[in-house]
Amino acid sequence: MAEVSTKPYLIRAIYDWCTDSGFTPYIAVAVDDTVRVPTEFVNNGEIVLNISQLATSRLLIDNEAISFQARFGGVPREVYVPMGRVIAVYARENGQGMAFEVPRAMAAPAPRAVQGPAQPPPVPEPPEPPKPASDRPRLTRVK
Repeated sequence: MAEVSTKPYLIRAIYDWCTDSGFTPYIAVAVDDTVRVPTEFVNNGEIVLNISQLATSRLLIDNEAISFQARFGGVPREVYVPMGRVIAVYARENGQGMAFEVPRAMAAPAPRAVQGPAQPPPVPEPPEPPKPASDRPRLTRVK
């Protein structure tokens, strides 16, 4: 018999605890081509999603994935996150929750092959000189 992952059960438990306690449940997701989220909100290959009842419609947390509909910038979007891509579930208000193992593709990026001679780092531009103070009067607090 194949081993069943505990991850979906733990996510549902933290979600229930958040909603029962009046907290806002969030998930952090490692984005790849199997995840369906608005890409304009992805930052460094990750996205954080509010999965509260007020923020989502048709929320389904099953053993394979989390799916729901939500508005992003006023536009309704379908969201689909496979369980393997969820890296954390937590309460926004206090940060309590659970983090999971980061998928291998994100854990350590493969070293890039160097081709040709190594290029020296670019020379930084000198900082701009400070701007002269304006002749406008300023208020100062006197105690």
